[in-house]
Amino acid sequence: MDLEEKLTRVRFRVDLTPHIKIDKDLCRTCPDQPCLYVCPVKNYVLKQGEIVFSWQGCLECGACRIVCVNKAIEWSYPRGGYGVSWRYG
Repeated sequence: MDLEEKLTRVRFRVDLTPHIKIDKDLCRTCPDQPCLYVCPVKNYVLKQGEIVFSWQGCLECGACRIVCVNKAIEWSYPRGGYGVSWRYG
């Protein structure tokens, strides 16, 4: 089963309050920007030289926080009842 098929088995209840916050000043100093490559659903994109994040489809894996060498990502789980729910077991 590939990633696209696995994502069809996920339900998201999107909270209007982001559970991930990015310090864009610190991001600008990052030479490699590994968050662009580690996010399995590609929520991090580079637009006009700046990292843009959309938390709405986040799988809550925390990989972005782990690879961020500048500690520019403030990550927490969404508040209760929001976020990702795994279906079908």
